[in-house]
Parts: sequence; structure tokens; C-alpha cells
Amino acid sequence: MNLMHLPKVYSLYAVRLVLSFLMLCTLRFFRIQIRKKFGYQVEAFFSILTAVQFHMLFYCSRPLPNILAFGLANLAYGFWVKGSFYAALRCLIFATIIFRCDMLLLISPLGLELLLSKSISLWKAIRTCIAATLFCIGLTVLVDSVMWRRWLWPELEVFWFNSVLNRSSEWGIHPIHWYFTSALPRSLLVAYPLFLLGAFLDRRVLFYVLPVLSFVILYSKLPHKELRFIISSLPIFNMAAAVAASRIYNNRKKGLWRYLNIAMLGSILISLGCTTMIFMASYDNYPSGYALKVLHRTGQLTNNSTEVWVHIDTLSAMNGISRFCENDYPWRYSKEEGILLDQLQKRNFTYLVNEHSNITGFRCLSSIHGFSTAKLRIGFPPISLAKEPKVYIHGNVENSEMLLRQWPGC
Repeated sequence: MNLMHLPKVYSLYAVRLVLSFLMLCTLRFFRIQIRKKFGYQVEAFFSILTAVQFHMLFYCSRPLPNILAFGLANLAYGFWVKGSFYAALRCLIFATIIFRCDMLLLISPLGLELLLSKSISLWKAIRTCIAATLFCIGLTVLVDSVMWRRWLWPELEVFWFNSVLNRSSEWGIHPIHWYFTSALPRSLLVAYPLFLLGAFLDRRVLFYVLPVLSFVILYSKLPHKELRFIISSLPIFNMAAAVAASRIYNNRKKGLWRYLNIAMLGSILISLGCTTMIFMASYDNYPSGYALKVLHRTGQLTNNSTEVWVHIDTLSAMNGISRFCENDYPWRYSKEEGILLDQLQKRNFTYLVNEHSNITGFRCLSSIHGFSTAKLRIGFPPISLAKEPKVYIHGNVENSEMLLRQWPGC
């Protein structure tokens, strides 16, 4: 992208497309193992249930360490279903040491189950895990120390901050039941009740569900909770739900099963509708990116030798702005935190992208609307998405050239 002198945002598209392709390849590997273990019909229902869900496929293209660990977890699940238990352990160790230390909460119950069921040998497992651990530690320390320019094992620092110091709550807390009463129902939709039914109907499924369910339960003890922390549990839950869906479909002509089949098909359609609504809401859920696009289009000064300084507040930095969205010289960007509103003018910023509509020394040039809430209404569709101003573009009142531009206004 740089050689072709394309805007940085095209690099973002390329990165996310490549990442989503890799994640879908790992899901495909897992799906193939499901077909070999449970049959074509379960595989088909797994694909359908995954396709009608929003969050897992949405996260597949997000460049987060959770998603890199998610891909390795999918490979581990595939090896687990295939019966290659040591390969599954190696994948999870790689994910734990290099990308997300919290995957330790998944590999621990999984390893314990494999030992108790005599699927693996204790001494061979110890040798395999120690060798994989030493290799991964050496790799991450070597690569990350070069990138960060100091001796570093990133996930050890993350583990120390989150688990030993227990400081993750500084980023917000949720009740202990949040994953089971909010995150999983929203992300799994119809697959949520189906995966519980699948564990009850097929004893083979229970073997796969228990360690992953333990992973979510253990993670619930951490005060700070986000869906991305347990995103790796969704494929196994979808597999269990697919087994239940297949059983219901095969018995659809028998008594109570007929009504369960109708309810299941209706719930799949409702899930698709929910996913469509969430997709529409997410489209308007990153207003800061649109704000920076408007600013770049209208805010360029005539004198290209004059640096244009843009301050981006915390909310804006979290809602659509990344380094990929930034332009080259003369644009300069600051995400410095802790600056009081009345101190911004003294810092000599040309523009502000800020959540506040009125700031001393600056004029509001444009407001960007974002998703606010969903409302029921009479008609079709029965749900409408309401938007309200979320982010504002401000210009320094001392810059007369900027004030003469045709801005959308607030």
C-alpha cells in the first residue's frame, strides 16, 4: 500500500481482509472436523448458526490479540475433535504465551479433562507442554523485546496487571453473571438455548462443552468483563447447538419435536433479524472516524507548510479513530489525556475532535451523529434506530482561514 502511495485507510482494509480470511480458514478447519465427527447435517447447522450471529464474524477482522488467540483456539478445537490432543494443547499454549495469557483458563480445564479421561499420558503431556512453553517464551521475548526496545514478555505483564494486581477493574466492572445473562445471549442468539440442549441430548457434546463452560465460569470471577475475552468459547457452543438443531430437525415429524422444530426455525429467522439490526447500529457506532474524514476533507489549510494540530479526546479515540485514519504532513495528531477543557486553547491546537459541544476558545464546526438507541414503532420494520450527536469538530477561533470554510455546522 505504501509503495502504491495509497491512503493509510486502504492499509486498514487490507489488514482486516487478510485477518478475517485467516480467521475464517481456522473456522473452516474446525467445521471440517465437525463434519467428520458428527456428520454433514451437524456441519450445515453449525454454518447456519454461525452465519446468523453478528459478533463472532464482526470480531474476526478486528486486529486484537484476543482475535489472534481466537484463531489458534479454533485450530485447537479442530485438533481436539479430530483426536489430536497434543496438537490441541500446543495451539493453546502458543495462544496463551504469545497472545492472551487468559487462555490459561481454557487450557487448564481442557488438560485436566484429557488427563481424567485418559486421552493423554501425563508424562508425555508434561514434556509436550514444557517444550512448547519454552519455545513460545523464547519467541515472544525475542520478537517483542526488539519491537518495544526493552526486555519484555508482554503477556506476563498483562497477567501481572490483571490477575496479581487485580487492576483490570479500573476499566470498568460488571456483575459476576454478566457473561451468562448478557454477553452470551447477545452473541449466540438462538444457539444459546440450543447449546444447553445439545449438551443434554448427546453425551459426546458434554465432553467438549464442559472445559469451555468452565473457561467462561472462571473468567466470570474477573471484575472487568468484555465479550472479546470469551470470544473463543463461541465456536464450541455453536457446535453443541448444531448437534441439538440436527436432532430436532431429524425428529421434526414426531409429536413434541414438531413444535420444537417450528420454534427453532422461527428463532433462526429472529436471530437473523437481530443480527441485521445490530449490523445497522454498528455502522453508526463509530462516529469519530466519520468526524476525522470530514475534518480532512474540509479542514486542510492553504499554506501546506503550516502544521495542522488535531487533538483527539479519549471518547473519540475509542470510537472509530486509529493510526490508519491519520493523514501525513502537515497533519499532526495528539491523543494526550488529562487536559482540562479550559486548557485546550493554551495548547495551540488547530482543531479538536471532542465529545463536548462547547469548548472555550473554539468554535463548533460540525457534529457527527452516532447510534443512540433502538425504538419500537408501528409499521415495517417494527424497530427503528435513533441517532444523536456523539462527536464534535471544533476549530480554534484565532484561525480566521479555517472559520471561512463551509462547515456543516453543529
